[in-house]
Amino acid sequence: MKLLVVEDEDEMGRLLVRGLTAEGYEVERVANGIDGLISATAVSYSAAIVDVMLPGMSGFEFCRHMRAQNATLPILLLTARDAVDDRVKGLDAGADDYLTKPFAFAELSARIRALLRRETSGPQLSLSIGSLVIDSHNRKATVSNTALSLSPKEFDLLRLLASRPGAILTRTEILDEVWGRTEHIDANVVDQYVSYLRRKLDPIGSDVSIATRRGIGYGLEVV
Repeated sequence: MKLLVVEDEDEMGRLLVRGLTAEGYEVERVANGIDGLISATAVSYSAAIVDVMLPGMSGFEFCRHMRAQNATLPILLLTARDAVDDRVKGLDAGADDYLTKPFAFAELSARIRALLRRETSGPQLSLSIGSLVIDSHNRKATVSNTALSLSPKEFDLLRLLASRPGAILTRTEILDEVWGRTEHIDANVVDQYVSYLRRKLDPIGSDVSIATRRGIGYGLEVV
């Protein structure tokens, strides 16, 4: 498997390349965000490990550009920032996971394996419930042929709920599936994103809605 490392600090970059190569990955490293974006769009990688603070283009911007192109490349952000708002910003920009420096290489390696497992197993390419159709390949959702404008995490949440119609998923289950790592993420982020989705489904007269099971979680149902 081929990994892209976007890291401008030479010492950290060498450590990542050496460690990941020792684990059997083919690794390419670039030192700025613009070169990272060029490489990510030109070459097929299994995952990308991207520093947040980069010359030319930040890791947040890298994620946003990739997701704007409907790219499904798994992205792990690295940062020295430990604020919850920064982690949420990174995940909302389209990152799949977020690791704060300094970190143990064993944890980095485990998170990469988790990303690759999720990508390999993958969701169903097409899901439909009522008039809602979700195209996982192109990361698009429509209701009665009306396209929904969704952020990456909104799309992932809607897809998860649609994959288990009628079932109530707990907040913990949703955090695990959509945000990956949960120990630094407030469970209220689930409530926030459910609210975002409702504001987009309700005005267009959707025949699917997100039901709340108080104290438990949420589920998607046809009304």
